[in-house]
Amino acid sequence: MLSTSQWLPDIDPVHDAALHVKLQRRIDRKTKPQGALGRIEELALQLGLVLRSEAPQLREPQMVVFAADHGLAARGVSAYPQAVTAQMVSNMLAGGAAVSVLARQHGLALTVVDAGVNADTPAGEYAGARRGGPESTRVDERRQRSGLLLRKMGPGTRDPLLGPAMTAEQCVGAVAAGRAVVRGLPGNVVLLGEMGIGNTSSASLLLSRLTGTPIERCTGRGTGLGDQALARKTQVLRDVLDTHALAREPLEVLAAFGGFEIAMMVGAALQAASERRVVVVDGFIATSALLVAHALRPAVHGYCVYAHRSGEAGHALMLEHLGAQPLLDLGLRLGEGSGAALAWPLIDSAARLLCEMASFESAGVSDAL
Repeated sequence: MLSTSQWLPDIDPVHDAALHVKLQRRIDRKTKPQGALGRIEELALQLGLVLRSEAPQLREPQMVVFAADHGLAARGVSAYPQAVTAQMVSNMLAGGAAVSVLARQHGLALTVVDAGVNADTPAGEYAGARRGGPESTRVDERRQRSGLLLRKMGPGTRDPLLGPAMTAEQCVGAVAAGRAVVRGLPGNVVLLGEMGIGNTSSASLLLSRLTGTPIERCTGRGTGLGDQALARKTQVLRDVLDTHALAREPLEVLAAFGGFEIAMMVGAALQAASERRVVVVDGFIATSALLVAHALRPAVHGYCVYAHRSGEAGHALMLEHLGAQPLLDLGLRLGEGSGAALAWPLIDSAARLLCEMASFESAGVSDAL
């Protein structure tokens, strides 16, 4: 595995003591009792620090959904067949998926990235298999159609009971591809989502290995498994962990267990933070990518807004490990970036209140005694 210092971006810590004081004073002088807007005030402060402004403007928010298939799906770890991944990608592009509806409602540009869906694509070739490595992200733009980016690293990952899910080359190439996707997008906000049958298993494995949590606590019902199927899934994941007992470094763990879509989200988050963009993290799968990104570059955490706490068993453990406080807790477990889209109005409101709400002085309103 390449040394991360050679090809991962540097990320500046988000904290700026002088700007923090100015932002806090600006928030406190709004026409309200101090702290009356609760978490929204904390969010406004974070947005100001990320965007280095006392009046942060959120521009051209980008919802990016990374999709890929998983070799482990053949082991019966999902209630749905693998073909659903490609079908849902088509549904997103046609505007019928939940994230499509929410993106339209909230004015979010939606891009679906084929990171490794096990289905034919118009390009008919795999960028990662052909070139590999950090330089494998140059893709002919003729291989792109509206709403879809083809960055396929292969026809899904390998069954991790037979070897690492990704080769080292594929893992590095997928992270680099995620970085390249963000570099090509406008705006200063990236909302991360995903689609991939079997990817709750990858997320559970990443959580268990990176935090030392027993796999039983990390494994949930995913797409709706019953008790017997959940027990079988848990045993399969226990066997996978045993198979890769020596994988301990973040990128080794990602290659052993992760999907192409998770690896690309790692790269996307790191690149967005390096460009001082706001990163809105969806649910269980997206947060598993942040576990890896945080292990590689801890400063990424300051740029992240965690949209919600999902109904998936291990998500609360991930958030606790990262010290993250999500905005919503609605029992969501759909994925797709749907929770990030639902949280977007709160993020937008926080920025607008900081920029547009009058102060006691400007409004001529009497302050507290």
